[in-house]
Amino acid sequence: MKSFSVRKLALAAAVAAGGLIAATASSLAQEVTLRLHQFLPPQANVPKLVLDPWADKIEQESGGRIKIERYPAMQLGGTPPQLYDQARDGVVDIVWTLPGSNPGRFPSTEVFELPFMMTNAEATSRAYWDLFEKHMKDTEFKDTHVLGVWVHGPGMLHSKQPIETLGDLKGMKIRAPTRIINQLLGQLGATPVGMPVPQITEALSKGVIDGCVIPWEVTPALKVPELVSNHTEFGGDHALYTTTFVLAMNKAKYDSLPDDLKKVIDDNSGQEFAAFAGRTQAGADGPSRQIAVDRGNNIIEISAEDTEAWKTAAQPVYDQWIAEMKGKGIDGQMLIDEARALIDEYTSK
Repeated sequence: MKSFSVRKLALAAAVAAGGLIAATASSLAQEVTLRLHQFLPPQANVPKLVLDPWADKIEQESGGRIKIERYPAMQLGGTPPQLYDQARDGVVDIVWTLPGSNPGRFPSTEVFELPFMMTNAEATSRAYWDLFEKHMKDTEFKDTHVLGVWVHGPGMLHSKQPIETLGDLKGMKIRAPTRIINQLLGQLGATPVGMPVPQITEALSKGVIDGCVIPWEVTPALKVPELVSNHTEFGGDHALYTTTFVLAMNKAKYDSLPDDLKKVIDDNSGQEFAAFAGRTQAGADGPSRQIAVDRGNNIIEISAEDTEAWKTAAQPVYDQWIAEMKGKGIDGQMLIDEARALIDEYTSK
């Protein structure tokens, strides 16, 4: 009887010890939880093809010690223009957002949004990272720890009525994502309407706008091919426009990580991540374009020769931007020259 009791006690102790070890292992496995907040629905291409694979990779390379909770479509509250401050203030840990959602706050990023500046998303994203490190990291973005910056593929027009010439834009209410692209549309004769991406579907369906500028890749998630039947693309070496993005982390949260977990984050940040994000986002343009083709929508292609007239009409946007930057103590022409040189360099590789 005594021997049985001893064995029972030993077994109970072993079970308890095993539970303690398991609990400790579980605790170690979830050492850090980071909340990632962004504005698109989870089925959209950026969360599905860029943000989720990035977060999965960090979780895997950390051995499960980092857990990244994903909150799409502003599930944690607020509006898209408030995302950057949510990361800065520690309301969330990481955000993906557009610097242009806060007009005038990140002026140097706008150089990549100037009309007909970008060539392809990967080359332009690499150039963006270089200029970020040189001119923006310790100035405009000093309040957060930036993990990546990139741009989307060629921006283009999607409209209810066909846009084949500059004159067709006159009086059309066209949605734009940032102030530079609002200026561009106004200069080209349209009536620009600034609004975040999530509002496009309702605005088109209710007739608030006649069209929008966005890259192909996001059109399926917003049901754009169902709401408009015309899509205008541009030929030549440079696209009508692009939009800049930033993936930013709360600085105190990053600083609090142990060195080995910082390394996991660092290994998945920087220029190569920027290139991956831009390349991947643009890679979704083709399949999304095919959806519009399969619906029988009207794909209008402005030739490289005719695109020159659009470039000439857009030149005042450059002149105005350079003057605005001078007022902020920024050499806008220098940024333009540096951005162009870097974009050309990476495009040619």
